[in-house]
Amino acid sequence: MAVRLEIDSRTVELPAGQTVFEGAERAGVRVPTSCHKNGKCRECLVEVLEGMELLSPRSPEERHLEGAFRLACRARVEGAGGRVRCQTLRRGAMRIEEEGTVARGAAAPLDPAVRRDGDWVLLDGRPVERSRGPILGVAADVGTTTVVLRLVDLETGANLGSRAFENPQRFGGSDVMARIHYDTLHPGRLLQRTLLGYLGHAIEDFGVDPRAIYEIVVAGNSTLRDLLFGISVRSIGQRPYRSLVEEEWEAGRRWTTSLEAPARKLRLPAHPAARVYGLPLVRRHVGADAAACLLAVDWAREDRLVGLMDIGTNTELLVGGRGRLLAASCPAGPAFEGGLISCGMPGLDGAIEAVRIEADGSVSCQVIGGGEPRGICGSGLVAVLGELLRTGRMNGLGRLADESSRFHVDRARGISLTEADLSQLAQAKGANVAGLAIVLKQAGLGLDDLEVFYLAGGFARHLDIDAARRIGLIPDLPDERFLRIGNASIEGAAIALLSVSRRRELEELVKTAVHVELEQDEGFFDAFVDGCLFAPARGPRGRAAREEEEEEQEAARGS
Repeated sequence: MAVRLEIDSRTVELPAGQTVFEGAERAGVRVPTSCHKNGKCRECLVEVLEGMELLSPRSPEERHLEGAFRLACRARVEGAGGRVRCQTLRRGAMRIEEEGTVARGAAAPLDPAVRRDGDWVLLDGRPVERSRGPILGVAADVGTTTVVLRLVDLETGANLGSRAFENPQRFGGSDVMARIHYDTLHPGRLLQRTLLGYLGHAIEDFGVDPRAIYEIVVAGNSTLRDLLFGISVRSIGQRPYRSLVEEEWEAGRRWTTSLEAPARKLRLPAHPAARVYGLPLVRRHVGADAAACLLAVDWAREDRLVGLMDIGTNTELLVGGRGRLLAASCPAGPAFEGGLISCGMPGLDGAIEAVRIEADGSVSCQVIGGGEPRGICGSGLVAVLGELLRTGRMNGLGRLADESSRFHVDRARGISLTEADLSQLAQAKGANVAGLAIVLKQAGLGLDDLEVFYLAGGFARHLDIDAARRIGLIPDLPDERFLRIGNASIEGAAIALLSVSRRRELEELVKTAVHVELEQDEGFFDAFVDGCLFAPARGPRGRAAREEEEEEQEAARGS
């Protein structure tokens, strides 16, 4: 009797003895592999959501995996009947932000490191190939949850296509600290090998001659960037949370925190002389992805006071302008990406992304893909919180008015939020709010001093601004001061790919950054507690408000 295998929403009958990989092939689901199903490449990861007991025990090739993860080529059906439900880590239905907005004058001059001189292709002025063919480059944004690639024509600057997939390193943990721990305990650079394998497949999917790719520019947080280049990340996981590269720079042994490596060393499909360039770090956990955002918003030429927040598992904050740059990272955790929430899920088809509580108490939902809801993604969670607060069904402490301590978003399908879920979301929000308050304080600024507040990342792109402001996830500023810029990291990586002058400019800009160690601030705990309240985030008063108060006090003394 066969087992019913459901993989990436496709179903096939699988007899005993066959592997999940064989079932995926029959179902028409592509599972990444570089070793032809012999267990060596460790790329054919699947997450088993149901029916693990119907599969063979883990093989020696799977000893690095824990929890729900298996290698599709090693996991064989042993049960007689039943259902195995699993998913690959290349789910095409996942909503991944592949585009961003380049702010103001950030469009770069076209002066790439790779150019043509007659019949020759030059890299940094050195001839590497005699060719009349295309000159291409790849920009990559390696995020904790998702990875985005962009293929670029280096002669025209044209965007030739994008590819996106879930970061397969998820088997090592959902956040950077978990992956640091995993990489420290497991030899063989498994996280690096798996990620590079997936990157290689994504580049091949562009369908171009890899010999025409001469440079790859990578943005990512400090941990993910260093993992990609094969550098130990142990030091990033312990105080003072510095990359080994940053330590060498601070000691004067390097002039920059950027990285370079031959593409062939990383086994990426490209020209034999191609280079992989990792953007510089800002400071500590504020990594090369934040540096890429600086390029996308043209921070070096910013004459206004601005803030930038990229909300995620590790939220990055940048504040400054007018020659200043303060940076901090907030360990918010995965709650607003659906992690640790009972009905949470990523931005896949079936995720509730918007919610409205009507006057009669009924709940209407907007679902990604338009089908039946299966859970709630980040933007939906913010919407639910905003509606609960607006209608008085939740107080500022996160306590529900309903005595059942549970709010049913879709009762028929069992989708609900508990007070434990609200607590997780409050703590994630609290870290972000406290971070912004402390950075502003150390900058001597208030919220009303910020003329522009950039919201970066895919989560922010789909955020209900009113709901986010109501619960205090984002600052209490007028609508016109918010600017959503999408995946600014991939835009910044593309700018660096197309412009050596902007790349060098960034190298110097990040050296001016002042890192704010949030937990070292004496007011951190109080700011965190205040940030956990579901209420508009007022933050410190700005200069104008302080000056007005001082004038009033002076007038009162004079009278």
